[in-house]
Amino acid sequence: MSLATRNAANDAYAKPFEYIVSWKSASLQLGAHRGTQRGLGLEYRGNVNLVDHPDARRMDIRETIRDPFEQVQVRQFNQESTTPIYAICDLSSSMQFKGKQRKLDKAIEIATAVANSAYQAGDVFSFIGYNNHVLEDFTLPLSRNLYQSKEAIAQLHDYQKMRVGAEGVVDVPNFLGQSRGLVFWISDFHMPLSVIEQTLTAMSAHQVIPIVLWDDEEYKKLPKFGFGTMIDPETGLNKTLFFRYEVRAKFIKAFNERRHALEALFLKFDSPALFMHADYKPETMTHYFEHNMSL
Repeated sequence: MSLATRNAANDAYAKPFEYIVSWKSASLQLGAHRGTQRGLGLEYRGNVNLVDHPDARRMDIRETIRDPFEQVQVRQFNQESTTPIYAICDLSSSMQFKGKQRKLDKAIEIATAVANSAYQAGDVFSFIGYNNHVLEDFTLPLSRNLYQSKEAIAQLHDYQKMRVGAEGVVDVPNFLGQSRGLVFWISDFHMPLSVIEQTLTAMSAHQVIPIVLWDDEEYKKLPKFGFGTMIDPETGLNKTLFFRYEVRAKFIKAFNERRHALEALFLKFDSPALFMHADYKPETMTHYFEHNMSL
């Protein structure tokens, strides 16, 4: 049985989470989020006279009695609408790193969870994979076809490309729609800060959720003394190094400084990072939105 098949049979795999959309959607399609379109929703928009909006079901008796021009008043509401949801996945060599779990496999689970969550909320979903460039074979347009989305993402379990970078992410914004969407950027972010900043700038019309996949075995669980195997973020290939206390401390310090730099950069764009060291849990994602996003 393949890994993708086993995961599909596991009820705990890629469970959906609750996300928050903090803006009003301009979509014409009915959904679960606050919208700007007039329709049958719960958000009160204001009153107009019956001639302009002939819907007697929404008649406002109190305001009709108060109207000095004796016009019959009806209530207007904004409909609830859909929001585009994107999962952007880093397929560069460094995502092949495997500690307890291969980074890419964790990214696949998170992207699948995003698809499940979008489907549960009635939203449209798109997946975009990239390394040196955007990989159109692993890119899906916005749709409500959950089966197609999950099948395409699951194919990445067999993806083992080496010697590829992540600079193709700068082209990803060209694959996003014009309507404001929620963008889950899944990566270990082992790329130049200038590339990350350029991409965030180009995606400023959207709300970006950076999901940073780091593994403790990359830097916290290095040997204190002796030989150890590291992965080269540029090539994805293993390198054997001789560790001693000073070398180990240097690695840990470099990762901590990198974390602070990433956190500061993401906050500059109002996109607080979610560092995910442990296994994917839906409550971790839900808590992120409860803590960082407000309506």
